[in-house]
Amino acid sequence: MDELETGSRPMPEGALQRPAGAPLTIGIVAGEASGDRLGAALTKALRAARPDVRVVGMAGPRMLAAGCEALAHVDELSVMGLVEVLRSYPRLLRLRRRLGDALLARHAQVVIGIDVPDFNLGLERRLKRAGVATVHWVCPQAWAWRPGRAARLAEAVDRLLALFPFEPAFFAARGVATDFVGHPLADELPLEPDRARSRAALGLPREARVVALMPGSRTQELERLLAPFLAAGRTLKSRHPGLRLVLCTAREDHAGRARAAAAGLDCEVVSGRSHEVLSAADVALLASGTVSLEALLCGTPMVVGYRLAPLSYHIIRRMVSIPRIALPNILARRELVPELIQDALTPAALVDAAEGWLADTARRAAYLQVSRELHRELRRDAAVRAAEVVLDLAEQSG
Repeated sequence: MDELETGSRPMPEGALQRPAGAPLTIGIVAGEASGDRLGAALTKALRAARPDVRVVGMAGPRMLAAGCEALAHVDELSVMGLVEVLRSYPRLLRLRRRLGDALLARHAQVVIGIDVPDFNLGLERRLKRAGVATVHWVCPQAWAWRPGRAARLAEAVDRLLALFPFEPAFFAARGVATDFVGHPLADELPLEPDRARSRAALGLPREARVVALMPGSRTQELERLLAPFLAAGRTLKSRHPGLRLVLCTAREDHAGRARAAAAGLDCEVVSGRSHEVLSAADVALLASGTVSLEALLCGTPMVVGYRLAPLSYHIIRRMVSIPRIALPNILARRELVPELIQDALTPAALVDAAEGWLADTARRAAYLQVSRELHRELRRDAAVRAAEVVLDLAEQSG
């Protein structure tokens, strides 16, 4: 979708001229649960630094709770896979145009797009051409696939904010001003998770083996991952008496679907409690994405699984230029955790990988040491650093 032209309308008269006495307005555009989390942290940091700031944009529940005014909801952009995006093309283009019009009409001086580059870069390009300062937070994974995108970033963004330490050098070499701000999750999560407290909060025995099932935040992820994860959970419970299963969804409506699918299985289902669930678990079976980083920061051994629509997968795999897709493996630069992708994602393979963690104490200890080292590297007070960049740009733009 980043190849789409914006179809932009002429800028409304006076869009960049903030009316006298009007508050500083910052736009934030998030597109999924992880972006909502980053957007909420940034909203809080902006409001702490400038209590008079007005934050507007495409928001989820966390951003709304932090004080962001919603121009659209993150669920409007909840689409994954190339084929699915193409089917939703007209609707997404209308959404992007509507957001651009609303941000200009509200005299936003800086707009931050969080992740979803195929949507946000087109919006940022339009706004930058209109004179709005633009920031993109979460570098497009051009270092992993479609590296040609990096050369076009400077057309869309004034600053790029990197979550990971290896990204600034890659993008700076391609003419994009990039700041490593760290990852807010690394700031939010303690270096030493309180496992006993998390288990008590979830009603889990202190000494039981606990396996977490986390099939992703998107509806399409739930549809593709829930069944094999539950099947693996059934097998693990049959092989390991006393083992406890906790299935955690990102949304309450997903929790209802998960409870129905888990009928007859002794499995606790919760929503929105990923930190507690991961801190309590001995092993997690989870979707590729931000939740795998969360598990790493919690020191939780994991098995990463992912499935796309077959056509989307066959197209994307020809574009990928790195050998691993799980964030822990990318950060560690080796296979720190097992990855089961597409046809390799079977209940039997999930069980084997989970039991490998449960059986090997030395492997678990080595993993915990690496996870703590990476946690410290990513812990940089990210939201405050991001807010400093944004407010600096706002001051420069007047």
